Amino acid sequence: MKIVWIFLFAFVTSITAVYGATRAAVNVLEATETIRYLSQKITKNYIYLYANPKKTSLVYGEIKKDITKMVESIRTISMTTNDEYTKNVLEFLTYSKDQIEDLIKKSPTKERAALMLDYSETLLEGANSIAKEHSYDFSESEKMLMTGKSIEYLIERATKYYMALSIGLSSDVNKKQMAESIKELVKKISIIDNYNKYPNPLIQNRIKLKTSWRLIDNLFKKKIKLTNIMVLSTNQMEDIVQKFIIYHRKNQ
Repeated sequence: MKIVWIFLFAFVTSITAVYGATRAAVNVLEATETIRYLSQKITKNYIYLYANPKKTSLVYGEIKKDITKMVESIRTISMTTNDEYTKNVLEFLTYSKDQIEDLIKKSPTKERAALMLDYSETLLEGANSIAKEHSYDFSESEKMLMTGKSIEYLIERATKYYMALSIGLSSDVNKKQMAESIKELVKKISIIDNYNKYPNPLIQNRIKLKTSWRLIDNLFKKKIKLTNIMVLSTNQMEDIVQKFIIYHRKNQ
């Protein structure tokens, strides 16, 4: 009987350890997705501010809040893992974040907007590197959660390049990156569209998501850049996507 209890204790302990490790990995991966998203959003808003200088107080407030959220995500990763490689990459992320903070203390210029594009890519590269280090086989709900987070990131990334093109940063690289982001975004929206386990309220929300995307997709295709409408439309789409993210976070 004693042997049975020892076996059961060992089994429960091993299951608990596996669950704890998995939960930690999910926390790290969610934090990296948040960094990916914010790296694009902050830069998009900075370029938007350069194009619309009358919105200074509103946009600066948003940028500062997002930098605070980025710091929280970096801290979450730091507190969740002792992996040496990850710790080194976090230092790199913190440095890039500091450079962005220095840039937003100065008046936006086209040259500084180009620098912001560069720093957003270094933050993205670092977050991708950490995510790769902590990847594992997701459950179905975790995959859907990450799909929602990816949609948030991709819409900000595509819009970042839309803003860059609107102020004359129209290199072939920027055009290519925008096109690739849109292509990947369509794939992610398709995953949401084909998921067959949503309750009725989210099915209705899915219809809203597709309608919202059609409007935004048309804006991407227009030669005239309508930056104000694009920002309002992408904010609305992200509000819709949040409902899917919350649902899948609750149902893990």
